[in-house]
This record gives sequence, structure tokens and C-alpha cells, in this order.
Amino acid sequence: MPDSYTIKTAQQRFSAVVQEASDHPVTITKQGKAVAVMMSIERLESIAETMEILADPKAMAAIRKHREGRGVSHDVSVLDQL
Repeated sequence: MPDSYTIKTAQQRFSAVVQEASDHPVTITKQGKAVAVMMSIERLESIAETMEILADPKAMAAIRKHREGRGVSHDVSVLDQL
């Protein structure tokens, strides 16, 4: 299936477009211009989580440290102590 549909085609094939959007984002167009994107809730939640991490200065500092080889690793068993 294509990754892009006109509004009219998306309306006519709504169930199929929703199914396709569960696999990957689908663009909806109007007069040849992208006006909307349909995607799975899982993908939307993933994007939101990524944005939260990117907005967290402490998380970004930890990521930079890790990339520079200065990160600190802990065994997952320490979670039992929390």
C-alpha cells in the first residue's frame, strides 16, 4: 500500500489505512499537500517519550557521558534495592 493518501481515498479505505498506519506512518494529503499523519498509538507514545528525554537536561547529560565513554553502569539487580 502507498504511504500517502488523499483525504477522499483515506475516507473510502479507512479501515485499510488504519491497518497500514499500525505498521508505519501514513500521510494524508489535500490538494497535493500533506495535512495530517496517521500513526499507531505505540509510535506516538514512543515519539512523546523521546521528546521528554530530549527535554531533560540530566538525561541528555547522562547520554553524552555514555557516548564519551564516561558513563556509569549498574547491574539491574540494584533496582531491587529501590
